[in-house]
Amino acid sequence: MTANPYLEISGLTKSYGSGDIRTQVLKGIDASISKGEVCVLFGPSGSGKSTFLNLVGGLETVDGGSIVVNGQDITTLSGRDLVEYRRRELGFIFQFYNLVPDLTIRENIEVCRHLAKDPLPVDDLLNSLGLWEQRKKFPNQVSGGQQQRCSIGRALVKNPGLLLCDEPTGALDYKTSKEILALMERVNKRYGCTMVIVTHNDAIKHMSNHILRLRDGVLVEDEMNDSVIPAFEIEW
Repeated sequence: MTANPYLEISGLTKSYGSGDIRTQVLKGIDASISKGEVCVLFGPSGSGKSTFLNLVGGLETVDGGSIVVNGQDITTLSGRDLVEYRRRELGFIFQFYNLVPDLTIRENIEVCRHLAKDPLPVDDLLNSLGLWEQRKKFPNQVSGGQQQRCSIGRALVKNPGLLLCDEPTGALDYKTSKEILALMERVNKRYGCTMVIVTHNDAIKHMSNHILRLRDGVLVEDEMNDSVIPAFEIEW
């Protein structure tokens, strides 16, 4: 286990259904991730990746085990305390951008700024994300890559400690995917946030500090990467 982990998961279990059709999706997961790491989570469809992300994000309740984030066991939280955890600690980046179509790029980011106690400056984010020229446009007026940049900005503006990324390049072409991965790399270095990236793209492990792999609800790989390479250099 990682010394002084930022995210520590112990004995995590989760099942769906009941009786004879009850299916155990996660079967006692133990893992720890340090502050500032880029951690990539692999696994085939149905292996439990999205369930893992939802549990860490406080979107679903666990059956057993604990999830400690920045010293707080979130499995003991409910109601307003759980909402506060998501507001304070988390940023979400999804495969499908989930932007508000009637708001401009800038306004989509500003919406989440109002949720945070210590938000990042929107102008700085727009410049860092390469969105300054698009700030007054609506989502349907910019490219898919620019929409994903906006969704990253929306997640980042809260100044979260933890970014949960669910297939963030899954809907993008090869060139744009590499641009987004390079952007996420810069975000990690500039803002120091911890990232957990769920993906099917095995090449992303080369730009990651920490590699986790699920199979049938069991953690079958938990390795550190001592040879991290820049995102622009990875190929698939």
